[in-house]
Amino acid sequence: MNDAAGMDLALEEGRRALGTTAPNPPVGAVLVARGEVIGRGYTRPPGGDHAEVVALADARARGHDPRGAVLYVTLEPCCHWGRTPPCTDALIAAGVARVVVGVVDPYPAMQGASLSQLRAAGVEVELGVRAEACRALMRGFLRVYEGGLPEVALKAAVSLDGRLATEAGDSRWITGEAARRHGHVLRHQHDALLVGRGTVEADDPRLTCRLPEGAHPVPVVLDSGLTIPSDAAVLAGPRRAVVVAAEDAPERELAADVVRVPRGPSGLDLHAVLRALAERGLHRVLVEGGGAVHRSFLDAGCVDHLYVYVAGTVLPGGRAWVGGPPVEPLAAAPRFGRPEVEHLGDDVLLHYRLAEQAPTPPAGQAT
Repeated sequence: MNDAAGMDLALEEGRRALGTTAPNPPVGAVLVARGEVIGRGYTRPPGGDHAEVVALADARARGHDPRGAVLYVTLEPCCHWGRTPPCTDALIAAGVARVVVGVVDPYPAMQGASLSQLRAAGVEVELGVRAEACRALMRGFLRVYEGGLPEVALKAAVSLDGRLATEAGDSRWITGEAARRHGHVLRHQHDALLVGRGTVEADDPRLTCRLPEGAHPVPVVLDSGLTIPSDAAVLAGPRRAVVVAAEDAPERELAADVVRVPRGPSGLDLHAVLRALAERGLHRVLVEGGGAVHRSFLDAGCVDHLYVYVAGTVLPGGRAWVGGPPVEPLAAAPRFGRPEVEHLGDDVLLHYRLAEQAPTPPAGQAT
């Protein structure tokens, strides 16, 4: 088995951890001996074992001795104590002969320190195999430690004419069951689920994941004036909600964690919002709207992914999925590259991966 193939297997493991590890990264690991996989693992929820230790345990449970094996791991193994012991100690004690790493861990206590420790112990280390794919898997974690902002995905279910709902606000259901299920997979894979106050008042959503064994993201509501109803369903869900308000919003008792950020000319500074979420260990944020919130995030230049579910219907006069004032001239409109296209029942999913970019002034605002 070559190194690229081994790392691809580790990436598969890492994807199984998406949405369940925050504030830790979703790491995958695979142990290989004599060209055969002898152990697999992915990072467990906080307090649980990291991917490398899970892979070692899996190998031993299958009756394999990891001595002399090759470990493929998407992120540099940890060499410091946190909630769990250092993974490097476990790898050295197990006699792993070679460690192939995707990307260096930017966490201050790491940054290549474990690679030096492994080499000093006689372990061969290879760095940078399938680095781009590994970085994409763990982009939220890496970005937070490199620049302070999380990874952001924007999701919308729209009609053929780009409407989120009818003029009266009816949106249940524009898309079919397969598309809605995929949307809940996205919820499971993200640490936080963000909407504006208007969505809460119009739909009273719980913002949970409805997959049988899905992980619930932390619900986040943008509410500059801190006027969210006290009996909103989102405040009584399985995860304690975060309500982001302006610094000058009135004091108020609320069954939620209230985070205050600066105001801008027309709402909240989204970069301050995202920094506040990153500081809470929320590295992957899914934005579900409504239209004004979508527009604000796009204007802020901080969207990494667009997930647009398109249904085969039209809603003349309905509510646009991207709100706000018109764009003029045409050259000022944002352009996205070729999407990945997936058919989900009678609906189509367009997934755009946006190029990383610096925020575009002025900073986006949302209420």
